[in-house]
Amino acid sequence: MLESILNSLRSPELRNKLLFTAFILIIFRFGSFVPVPGVDLEALEASLANNGSQVLQFLNLFAGGALTRFAVFALGIMPYITASIILQLMTVVIPSLEKLQKEGESGTQKITQYTRYLTVGLAFFQSIAYVMYFRSQDALPGLDVQSFYLIVLSLTAGTTMVMWLGELITQRGVGNGISLLIFASIVASVPSAISGWLALAPVTQAVILLLVLAVVVGVVFVNEGQRRIPIQYAKRVVGRRMTSGGTTYMPLRVNMAGVIPVIFAASVVIIPPTLAELGGAASGTFTTIAEYLSPGSWYYIIFEALLIIMFTYFYTAVQFNPVDQADNLKKHGGFIPGVRPGRPTAVYLDRVVTRLTLPGAIYLAIVAEIPNLAFQWLPSANTVFGVIGGTSILIIVGVALDTIRQMEAQIMMRQYEGFLK
Repeated sequence: MLESILNSLRSPELRNKLLFTAFILIIFRFGSFVPVPGVDLEALEASLANNGSQVLQFLNLFAGGALTRFAVFALGIMPYITASIILQLMTVVIPSLEKLQKEGESGTQKITQYTRYLTVGLAFFQSIAYVMYFRSQDALPGLDVQSFYLIVLSLTAGTTMVMWLGELITQRGVGNGISLLIFASIVASVPSAISGWLALAPVTQAVILLLVLAVVVGVVFVNEGQRRIPIQYAKRVVGRRMTSGGTTYMPLRVNMAGVIPVIFAASVVIIPPTLAELGGAASGTFTTIAEYLSPGSWYYIIFEALLIIMFTYFYTAVQFNPVDQADNLKKHGGFIPGVRPGRPTAVYLDRVVTRLTLPGAIYLAIVAEIPNLAFQWLPSANTVFGVIGGTSILIIVGVALDTIRQMEAQIMMRQYEGFLK
């Protein structure tokens, strides 16, 4: 990892991308400390100290602490993630969206545009809900109509800007912008988690440290695992030249979906408790559901694990299309030894990916929930639950590995360009 970082700093273009990514992350962190206008910070801090809940702590983790400060970026990137989940699920159900997805880059841009619109709408309604919640907790004294709309518009604009910052990183920086913003939000809470860890008993400290190390090793081990499908290319004539055949392989990762299923599952499982918190006594059914799905409870752990498995299969299907892969192999004269080209290859790849995804999905669920299960027997470790929970560790390590992998790919591409020149 250190070698990849040092090599990237030697490349001017890659170094500029890293500096640009760091600059955007600094802007993101700065916006997490700028409060929206019309908020009494002293009243807000006093209210949260008396009425803070696990749900708000969990949401505050993904906002990088901006929610408890009621900053401009208080909503973070969660509305965008929710909008992405809704659009991807609708793509499977609505034929017109499915048709757009198959149109290539133009269709993808159109779906991305729909996701942006939906993100703004979700951020607007979520801002209203948060303002009403904090007002009910006496955290916004003297709130009038003008201040209400000013705060709502500021939070909505903040979410729109966060979405734009994430897309800028993806287009002009290094790594996936949305994942890096979540990564930065979680890492920002690490110092407070370390201070809480140091205040625990020595035995508890040792158990937590070993648990974190085991999860990190497991994440790295499985994320780097892959199944290699042998590919044979036959000799063929292209123009007046005959291309020589060869043997290579198609690498299929055990965890093809990365950390996206964990982020999606965490976003979905927290919805009922969030609605119950925001709606108060009027939330009805959501309050009943929230009692079972409070963060850290057994029902929460089981439900999140099932969602992780489901989203792993779903996102893997979105990322890898066996029919397209089989068609590409057939067009370029490639085939899998012992398997006929065309539809039989697609069926074979689909069977392999389905079987390969199962251990990857179970691994994600186990790694995400093992720390949560351990905390059932370590109540004193609740002060560090948010950061060193399995979900947080998976996101931190997974995003770091994906970013390093992209840096290595760009370094390799620069080396090939230099060789050809």
